Amino acid sequence: MNIAIVLLNWNGEKLLKRFLPQLVKHSKKNDIYVIDNNSNDNSVSYIKLNYPFINCILLDKNFGFAEGYNIGISKIESDLYCLINSDVEVTENWLEPIHNVFNSNSNISIAQPKILDYNNKKYFEYSGAAGGYIDSYGYPYCRGRIFNHIEKDNGQYDNDQNIFWASGACFFIKKDAWNKLGGFDKDFFAHFEEIDLCWRAFNNNIKVVYVASSKIFHLGGGSLPKSRFKWYLNFRNSLIMLTKNLPKNKLFVVLVTRFFLDILTALQFLIRLQFAPFYAIIKANFSFYICFFYHFKKRYSSVNQIKYWTVKSIAWNYFIKNRKTFTKNL
Repeated sequence: MNIAIVLLNWNGEKLLKRFLPQLVKHSKKNDIYVIDNNSNDNSVSYIKLNYPFINCILLDKNFGFAEGYNIGISKIESDLYCLINSDVEVTENWLEPIHNVFNSNSNISIAQPKILDYNNKKYFEYSGAAGGYIDSYGYPYCRGRIFNHIEKDNGQYDNDQNIFWASGACFFIKKDAWNKLGGFDKDFFAHFEEIDLCWRAFNNNIKVVYVASSKIFHLGGGSLPKSRFKWYLNFRNSLIMLTKNLPKNKLFVVLVTRFFLDILTALQFLIRLQFAPFYAIIKANFSFYICFFYHFKKRYSSVNQIKYWTVKSIAWNYFIKNRKTFTKNL
């Protein structure tokens, strides 16, 4: 099974210079593609000069993470795609365990490796860690990361595991599954698009796994640093994801609950005089609710699986019961 390794780039020349050499070195016999979201730096020139064998797909504007990948992947022919961030350092033989897992089990269609912190390599990284889950209110968490509590990698998650969502930092998906699910939802632009895709996979009985023996290091925040826009996308896209994928009998209750939780979160920021996240959360909710029926129409007839969560409220467990690690929430 051949793997097409696909990076999405936007003004990432510094990241490419830092991380691309390792990717090339440890990914031999696999084609590498860079989808460029109309960068205005020297990203493309750097690639063409130093790595002429890398396939560059040039887009005529910045389509964001979701639609950028949709357009780029439509131009790539492969059995298996690896969507990898430009701020990821891969390791020697990182692809071999992935090959083995997909070749040994035809039911697996989506996977992620172990994701550790590039700046603190003994610890898991926020965006994916050892595989993702969500609670009943749509709050994501990982084996190795709950909210801002990051666990040290002591080998506690060195077993392959079925998971609910795989991280977009390094996201493997079979071509057939990508086509069946229709790729990412372009309305997300960035953030939560991979969780939405994996939830749609779950509703279609498509299997998602974590592969412990494949290891990468993620810098995190390289493509879109913390900002009001990032807060906005996170809160808005979470609500869109819930609307699209929740069972009908859960939708109203969960959205009402999330509305009040979001308002409480916004007020917490206001009290601390953190105005950027406060305004972002308010704007996210306003933007979502005025477009509610547009997103509701994107629901699929297969949305029937009620037990999508393993923990009812990860916030309650974390903040009230002081359960900071994944194993304490089992």
